[in-house]
Amino acid sequence: MSGSTPSVVVVGGGPAGCATGVFTARYGLETTILDRGSSSLRRAAFVENYLGFPAGIDPETFYDLAHDHAREAGCDLVEDMVVEVTDASEGFRVETQDDRVLDADFVVAATKYDWQYLDALPVDFVDDGEYEQFDSSLVEQDGATPLDGLYVAGPNAGVPDQVLVAAGHGAHVGRAIIADVRRADGYEGTFAEHYDWLRREENLTGEWATRERWQEYLDDAPDAPDDDELRERYIDDRFAKYLDEDEREERKRNAHRRLADHLDLGEELTD
Repeated sequence: MSGSTPSVVVVGGGPAGCATGVFTARYGLETTILDRGSSSLRRAAFVENYLGFPAGIDPETFYDLAHDHAREAGCDLVEDMVVEVTDASEGFRVETQDDRVLDADFVVAATKYDWQYLDALPVDFVDDGEYEQFDSSLVEQDGATPLDGLYVAGPNAGVPDQVLVAAGHGAHVGRAIIADVRRADGYEGTFAEHYDWLRREENLTGEWATRERWQEYLDDAPDAPDDDELRERYIDDRFAKYLDEDEREERKRNAHRRLADHLDLGEELTD
């Protein structure tokens, strides 16, 4: 890795790119989303099949929500276009239209169009008669490519060109990057997987509510780390996943307020 905190540069701030960034940033990875250029979603008239919006949602509000979520998760969202990605001694060097230069351990190509920024890398493209695109046959289900550290998220990874599917694949890519980082840290097998999931505190009962039981579990698990610090971090993470009722209610109120900020509540809405 290029530094103490692994860095991720996501090219494209649509549903796939923002979903990737939400997962990597929430895990604590330094995540930058660069978003400027052609967007297939912005050409849509309306989105009617994204889960959670019974009457649909306009693309502009969807983008605002996605970008707000990415920033809240910890992403640095920059309006700039990537012009070139090159191999560096450790990771990648990313150059932009506005003369920014970023070093990254991971690069996620989450654009549908304008793939010229990858021309300097040893990757393959195919021409579908209208656009030159990344060869999706070389992309694994989790977005990984033959070039270590380079991932593809969204339709050009071979998933259907639908907003909800693209977002789900972006999340899959984010989790794959986190697993890469955890393996580099020393976690193996199932312990390299990270689940971003919060639980109710009242469900933390019985023997599993004690650190001693988790230590016993790690003693017996075949893939468990031997390093004491890694084991303690794993147990700390398990206990940090629980919220009491007051915390849940506060998060619920804040979530509703943040959502309302994006709605036209100041206007008179009629049927």
